[in-house]
Amino acid sequence: MSEAADRHRARVVWIAFIVAVFGWGVGFYGPATYLAVLHQTRGWSIATLSAAVTAHYLVSAVLIVALPDAYRRFGVGRVTLGGTLFGAAGAIAWASAQQTWQLVPALLLSGTGWAAMSGAAINAMVSPWFECDRPKALSMAFNGASVGGIVFVPLWMVLGRCFGLASAAVVISVAMVTIVCPLASHILRRQPAVVVATMRPLPRFALLRQPRFRTIALAFALGLFAQIGLFAHLIARLEPVLGPGLAAGAISLITVCAVVGRTLLGKFLRDHDRRLVSGANLLMQTSGSLLLALGEGSILLTAGCILFGLGVGNLVSLPPLIAQREFRPADVGTVVALITAINQAVFAFAPAIFGGLRDLTGSYVVSFLVAAAVQALAAAIIAVGRRYS
Repeated sequence: MSEAADRHRARVVWIAFIVAVFGWGVGFYGPATYLAVLHQTRGWSIATLSAAVTAHYLVSAVLIVALPDAYRRFGVGRVTLGGTLFGAAGAIAWASAQQTWQLVPALLLSGTGWAAMSGAAINAMVSPWFECDRPKALSMAFNGASVGGIVFVPLWMVLGRCFGLASAAVVISVAMVTIVCPLASHILRRQPAVVVATMRPLPRFALLRQPRFRTIALAFALGLFAQIGLFAHLIARLEPVLGPGLAAGAISLITVCAVVGRTLLGKFLRDHDRRLVSGANLLMQTSGSLLLALGEGSILLTAGCILFGLGVGNLVSLPPLIAQREFRPADVGTVVALITAINQAVFAFAPAIFGGLRDLTGSYVVSFLVAAAVQALAAAIIAVGRRYS
């Protein structure tokens, strides 16, 4: 491949990284900030706001299914540009809502934006440009999701305290549009020759019927259900033992571990069995969840955060890598979009379910043990699915 093509491939990875930073920073971590601030400033119930956040993810899940068709019709660059504009408008709409009914148009806008900047979108940007180096390229691009958490979680809080949520949303949205839109228009408008597929993609229903698809989708939906549910309640679990400062530091530690784990996976995966690697990743998180459920001291809880964190990022980047090996090139984009949509539709309910278990039992022990059991089940499903691959 020519030097110019190599340079362009590197640019594609970097723009995907930047899209992931803003996509996760606004579309994934943003709703949690809106929930907390709108509850405090408007007095709206947590139940109402939680339902709106869940609807945000469900709207996105529905639209992600249609992403491959949108890419074929409009191109990756135009869809990404549109998603950026929708995401920015959605953030401003959430932050500016004065009545609860206004959350409906806000979540429709934000859900649309998140769909076009989600894991399925990152895969669609990067994968067509890489074959042998795809694990490394995807790992680099998906590290933007972790950076988005590191940067935007405190940024939302600081800007919100200093200027108010509405002003914070305007500043962040303007920055996102100013940075992402020109890059997407310039770099992502070009597509590799392999995007013009000679084979017709299989219908979605035909893919859904395949056992190899179902084992991937079910395993990662369960893994992300446990991961998102645990994440949503982790500070509340750690604060009584570690205190507010160290509990927040534990979240940062998990995020750093996610970058390390994803980078190591991209570097060393190569030709190893991707289902077995996925199972090992889930079992590592199972061990971390058990320590977080039963650990009583700072050492055990910190070890739990590390084991859990090392696998966090890989649950997003592994499904496209398995799909690359097990499905035709013409079907990979549709498979990844379907898996991402199913994952999102499942994990959208995780925070509420884990919270309900906490209220029912009076502690987080049962909730976190459920997370560990679900992760172990997911590891078994992805490994058993090797017979269909």
